[in-house]
Amino acid sequence: MLAPSRAQAAPYAAMVIDARTGEVLHARNADTRLHPASLTKMMTLYIAFEAIKRGEITPDTVVTITQKAASEPPSKLGLRAGQKIKFRYLIRAAGVKSANDAATAIGIAIAGSEAAFARRMNRTAKALGMTRTHFKNAHGLTESGHLSTARDMTTLGRHLFFDHPEYYNLFSRITTDAGMRPVSNTNRRFLSAYKGADGIKTGYTRAAGFNLVASAERGSERIITTVFGGQSTASRNAKVAELMDLGFRRAPSRASVRKPALPVYSAEVFEPGAAGKTIRLVTAVKRSPRPTPRPITQDPVAQAQLAALTEGIKDAVATAITQPAPVEVAAVVETAPPAVTPAPRAELVAALVPTAQITTAAPVQARPATPEAPTTVAPPRPRPEAIILTALEPKPAAALAEPEVVSRMSTSGGRHWAINVGVLGSRYQAERTLLKTALKEIDTLDDALRKVVRRSDGWHANFVGMTQTQADLACRRLSARNARCNVLGPS
Repeated sequence: MLAPSRAQAAPYAAMVIDARTGEVLHARNADTRLHPASLTKMMTLYIAFEAIKRGEITPDTVVTITQKAASEPPSKLGLRAGQKIKFRYLIRAAGVKSANDAATAIGIAIAGSEAAFARRMNRTAKALGMTRTHFKNAHGLTESGHLSTARDMTTLGRHLFFDHPEYYNLFSRITTDAGMRPVSNTNRRFLSAYKGADGIKTGYTRAAGFNLVASAERGSERIITTVFGGQSTASRNAKVAELMDLGFRRAPSRASVRKPALPVYSAEVFEPGAAGKTIRLVTAVKRSPRPTPRPITQDPVAQAQLAALTEGIKDAVATAITQPAPVEVAAVVETAPPAVTPAPRAELVAALVPTAQITTAAPVQARPATPEAPTTVAPPRPRPEAIILTALEPKPAAALAEPEVVSRMSTSGGRHWAINVGVLGSRYQAERTLLKTALKEIDTLDDALRKVVRRSDGWHANFVGMTQTQADLACRRLSARNARCNVLGPS
């Protein structure tokens, strides 16, 4: 950013939005393509934050300064070719002091060259919806074709706030350590003069005039204002303050926050010869091809055996389904079974089973035993007499348990404890106290019931239906918050 004196008349443009919703509250020449000057560094820093988040670089990465970065004109940090400096200090110098040499060093550290970084800036601008912006460098000094609009820069400012909130505080620092020396914020006058202001970035060249993207928060409202083409720092700041006031008047006091969508890159562009890092793209899966089967060595003998086995299984299954085989048993050598004394229960079984249900099984045709079958079949061993059939043997009645004496009918499961959180002057005050206490200590009071009891000394605010453990725990936690609490036992 060149040292400003007083700009010639530059085209004016302005944009005011409600940062929570993105609603446009004021616009003038918002889509006119103009010189952004050092507002360009907002995109440089956005990509730097993005690269850190994706693991392409870290804040503590040591960067070697190139001759290209060291030779940039003011405003600058004073970097020297070959100097080594941590990446975090380049971010601070570019964001707070608007140092051109630091901005170029950031771009080269991430993408390998300023040209490659400019291409990434344009891809990111497209992904953010900045449709009328084109970047040629990382610092914003005037260059043919390096243009943007008030609308696009406002969009970028909103994305900086929502997409990288952990770094947004950088833009509100009046001074910061840039490694080599402390630096002051080029926006310090507006930050100090306007209530609630906390960013974002100034810009100045003779072709652009005095530019500013500013953000301020008051209560639950946040306004972002962009001005291009100011005539001086003072007049620009006054115009931004006027538009900020207009924005706070027009913005609703309550509005649901609708964060902008994160950028989605349509395709990855490979840059031959560039020394930059891999750009991870956020894309939806459009197709999921089936994995290629693992190749299997074709053994003719094994294949023939497998085919024969498969055919045999199919034939066996088909035969079993269409022609059920008769039951066949091997010839049994007649042997006299051992004498078994029938248990008295057999008569009971015969009496219980109706005669109509007792049928004689059809004789089974026997055939001589095959060589594979055993020639004799051992008879089953007799059932031991000690076995008692559960269904037939009556179970002796169990001794009646001792009757349990219940002294009190209750379905509360021991929840006879309560706590008192105050004695108030009215029912309304007591109910309000109960509600506020329940919201404070929802973990322990979620199952308790709120009850207001009127007594001679006032309205008692109680939580009832608690166990002793719950009541003790709730009181300990409330006491830790300096809130009044007394445990009330069963009455």
